[in-house]
Amino acid sequence: MTDLKPRRLRGHKATATCCIASVATPGLVATAGEDGCVCWFDMRCKDVIDIMEVGEEPVSSLCFRPGNENMIFVSSEKQVKSFDVRLGSSCSWKPLESYDYNKEEINQIACNSKSSFLAATDDGGEIKIIDICQKRIYKTLRAGHTSICSSVQFLPWRPWEVITGGLDSKLVMWDFSKGRPNKIMNFGLSDANNGDGKEQCFNPAFVHAIAVPEIDMLDKSDKVCVVARGDGAVDVINIEAELATMRSKGSRKPQKGSQSRSKEKEIPDQNGWKRLHLDYSSGGHTAAVSCVAFSLFGDRGRFIISGGNDKLVKVWDWTKCLDAGQTISSSDLLHLNINLSKKVNWLCTTPADMENLVVCDTTKVVKVYSVA
Repeated sequence: MTDLKPRRLRGHKATATCCIASVATPGLVATAGEDGCVCWFDMRCKDVIDIMEVGEEPVSSLCFRPGNENMIFVSSEKQVKSFDVRLGSSCSWKPLESYDYNKEEINQIACNSKSSFLAATDDGGEIKIIDICQKRIYKTLRAGHTSICSSVQFLPWRPWEVITGGLDSKLVMWDFSKGRPNKIMNFGLSDANNGDGKEQCFNPAFVHAIAVPEIDMLDKSDKVCVVARGDGAVDVINIEAELATMRSKGSRKPQKGSQSRSKEKEIPDQNGWKRLHLDYSSGGHTAAVSCVAFSLFGDRGRFIISGGNDKLVKVWDWTKCLDAGQTISSSDLLHLNINLSKKVNWLCTTPADMENLVVCDTTKVVKVYSVA
């Protein structure tokens, strides 16, 4: 266990809920809190450089507009607001646009890589796809989740697809142009790989957060989705392998008496691997995992960082399992353990060599660590 001394960022008056880091301007970080504010920090400066007062209700999620980080989207309650950071000041922050399409409280927002669509997930299990350019609702995705939809990410290598996770323990891959799911994975089954139909009751595998690699990371990593689960596990799902399996199952019937069960941590397929399961037996979390992110520092995408309710942040060198011809145990992938004093709400990474891991815990003070 490593007890790193963090830098402390002060600006919020209540618990910090989430954070994002600029790619275009390394060292620039925005954090949101239950005080209804967004705080801006420059790692070169000692104090907070600006505070946006979005409203009186807690801010649940933030995202930049890719390609134009002067634009930021902020969700609070059932509303998404967009701001141009060049037009505001500590005295006045007026939104450029307000989107009021969600009927229930929004949990996460995400913008696609072409900056044309915004997704907003809510407590009702629905996902609103908003056309940013036309400033209108494009599609409502429903009937995929039966409970709270907690998380969403667009797939940068599939321009019309989005992936969502929920507190029904489901991961849903959508074609949002058609408004229907391509595939639904249920982690609530005791073995999600073979779907034996047995429900898991203790420590449900709720999907609390998901992460996908950015498009420039794909040359060194597979097309994956990382899942933060309520049972303490972190799953790395090979999206293309899962979709290929679905297509192959639809094209042929299984032979009678065939065996499909596997107890391996890494499940291979003909193209290499299909799924990586990182749990307590791999040195992983012992309580619910609340957030996951890919590293933006160093060799981009090399590390997966997870934070949990066990007051731990874990850095996984997951790309070791991608090395051709190398057999490695999942227990050898844990690169670093960071011990905290509080549960983790959210985390993000920055492109900098130092002060590159930003953590929002259940306090109002944001912590910043250096990971190498």
